[in-house]
Amino acid sequence: MKRGVYILPNGLTLCGMFFGFFSILASLNGDYVLAAWMILVANIFDGLDGWVARLTNTATRFGIELDSLSDLVAFGVAPSIMMFNWVFHPFGRLGAAVAFLYVSCGALRLARYNVQMVSTEKKYFTGMPIPGAATILSTLVIFWHSQWDKAPAKNYGVLALTAVLSILMISTLRFHGLKELDMKSRKPFLFLVLMMVFLIVVFVHPPTVLFVFAFSYMLWGIVENLYMFYKHRKYGTASSEVLQQESSDKREIAKKKEVR
Repeated sequence: MKRGVYILPNGLTLCGMFFGFFSILASLNGDYVLAAWMILVANIFDGLDGWVARLTNTATRFGIELDSLSDLVAFGVAPSIMMFNWVFHPFGRLGAAVAFLYVSCGALRLARYNVQMVSTEKKYFTGMPIPGAATILSTLVIFWHSQWDKAPAKNYGVLALTAVLSILMISTLRFHGLKELDMKSRKPFLFLVLMMVFLIVVFVHPPTVLFVFAFSYMLWGIVENLYMFYKHRKYGTASSEVLQQESSDKREIAKKKEVR
């Protein structure tokens, strides 16, 4: 700290925190669409600060801790307040409990990430990353208001979705992220074409497309982990059967030798 801090990556982190705080103010004022868009903007800065830190070799422990605090504000507290004011308040204590569940699970997710980032988290995300969960909730709000004028009245589906996202954040399920893409290496030409197609599709109707992509990210993670569990169980059972057969064969050979 005596040598100073790097301004560029930490400044981008503070920008993400600012938009998260702006989202909280918008939620308190009843402008939930603006609050949701501010969370998405904070998500952009959350990706930029890490990318800039790695590109300029300015990643520090101070920056990592500041990034976690910023994520808790922008993707933990801000979505929780937005969802409570938007649809949870008619539930009373139940709505407040689910809102706090989201914040607490997000904090636990960030704390675990800081501990495991040099091991498993360096390869993939263990549990849904908190920006991903916040993106699903914010795109849900944007999509809803693009189709209907009023907020959903005491919607149990939204309440259940928030609870599921909370559990997914602290789960041990494997989720992928942009950090697995090596942007420095050459990619097939088709990769650039797919990026262009994605931008065009988003431009057609951003609320619907962004919500579909965000929700698909959650479903893809669940389906992939179920497939991995099934595959591991299948091959694990097959391996145990092979080992049992080999041990049985060895016993039979031993018995034949004793008879001889």
